[in-house]
Amino acid sequence: MLDRPRLTTLSWALVCFALFAVIAVLITHDWGPLTTVDDRGDPAEGWAVDRGWMREALKLVEVAFATWGMTVLTVLLAGLMLFKGHRRAAVFAVVVMVATSLMTTLIKIQVGRGRPPWQDSTGLLKTNSFPSGHASSVAAFSGIVIVLVIMLVRRSSTRRATYALLALWVLVVCADRVLLGRHYISDVTAGVLLGAGMVLLALTIYSPLPRSHAESAEPLPEVLPSGRRLSVVLNPIKVEDVGQFRSILSSMSTEAGWSEPTWHYTTVEDPGTGMAEAAAVEGADLVIVCGGDGTVREVCAELAGTGIPVGIVPAGTGNLLARNLGIPLYIRAAIDVALSGQDRAIDLVEVGGDGIEDTHFMVMAGMGFDAAIMEGVNEDLKKRVGWVAYVFSGLKSLMFPAVRVEVSVDGGEFTRHRARTVVVGNVGFLQAGLPLLPDAAIDDGLLDVVILHPRNFFSWIPLAWRVLLKLKHTDELVNRMTGASVVVRAGSDTPRQLDGDSIGPGRELRMQCVHGRLLVRVPR
Repeated sequence: MLDRPRLTTLSWALVCFALFAVIAVLITHDWGPLTTVDDRGDPAEGWAVDRGWMREALKLVEVAFATWGMTVLTVLLAGLMLFKGHRRAAVFAVVVMVATSLMTTLIKIQVGRGRPPWQDSTGLLKTNSFPSGHASSVAAFSGIVIVLVIMLVRRSSTRRATYALLALWVLVVCADRVLLGRHYISDVTAGVLLGAGMVLLALTIYSPLPRSHAESAEPLPEVLPSGRRLSVVLNPIKVEDVGQFRSILSSMSTEAGWSEPTWHYTTVEDPGTGMAEAAAVEGADLVIVCGGDGTVREVCAELAGTGIPVGIVPAGTGNLLARNLGIPLYIRAAIDVALSGQDRAIDLVEVGGDGIEDTHFMVMAGMGFDAAIMEGVNEDLKKRVGWVAYVFSGLKSLMFPAVRVEVSVDGGEFTRHRARTVVVGNVGFLQAGLPLLPDAAIDDGLLDVVILHPRNFFSWIPLAWRVLLKLKHTDELVNRMTGASVVVRAGSDTPRQLDGDSIGPGRELRMQCVHGRLLVRVPR
């Protein structure tokens, strides 16, 4: 919908308005077949609600989604969009709802149709009936939410579930108006058409998509000729429609002055290393990687030290590197940053240990509880519900047994601890913005270590409180260390993870921070 030409959305808006106009003409001329449908046979009040409990439920729906209720919902939605940085989407929502309300009121005055004579006597309405204000506002609000879901939600199952719930909501509100006798069937039908038409018309006039951040930022100095070479490393299972993604990125790159991208697809056997190497050999001036944290890690490790900047289009479940760098999760905005953002030198962490080949990580490494979560997550559930799968895995692993660990920082003596988990981070924030390592910076040349040892189930409560409030004092519950190199040894085989990917159990991780090793595109 959002990628369609404006003529297409305008055409659909005109269809809605034309059907609305037909209904308006027919009711003003008392067209027999429509009157029969509206009167619902003889007696006319045959569908009126006479059960007390149902009448009370219908009146609750009536009040909840009247003018004040929809105003509150609109303010909340617009506020959420502003909080998330989508100013144009917030404007879109407010303008559509206000315009729909005004148009509904003007048409009510113009048509002047009275209420059904059988309407419920409690809260009797004497204003005009055509079209239904409840129906038009709920349809418009649902249309706005559909637009935002298409724009911001990647998971198709989530989108489909949202569409179904919105359709059910509209039907319930429309049925409420008819069963209470507040409106004729033609009133609510016309109201839905009006609301849908207003959303489509607004899409034609004003796009809720965010503008390029480069439009409001100072232009960067041009150091490369036009036709700059662009390569893309894509994990195809992480995007819903590969063809659509290619089309979007190609058109945006052309507009930004880049050459037609060269495409490389990851495989199960090679999650990105070979593709990044091929892009470097081709002489790419920029490599864009689209995938989860694992794909991003492989590409970044291969391009570290080459001087080739990496643009990140996050398409995974965690997207921790992107979140910590301020890269938007919305695909178009992330592509925009990758194409026209500024380069930032960030740290890379070299990792070794028993049973694994020397490798790297960008975000964090862990031993214990956090790695058990990654190891125990149900992949099928993860595909269906995303990050919620980690919540279920975390609840199952909450009392992962404490292990004896030794930690050495910057080659110093090993200190002994008991811990349920040890996390070594290159960034400060984990899933859901959890500030586990609040002092960590991705470009300071240092690693931050946190050792967590809740003794029992209830100890997680003060631990969570201290983490959320970023309290700095250390003790046996929460211990912190900082250094350029870190070695962690466990007394027994313990689950381990790198950037959210399980690497199997072991007893040691050796980590060395390499300062400013990689160039990454970030917002200006």
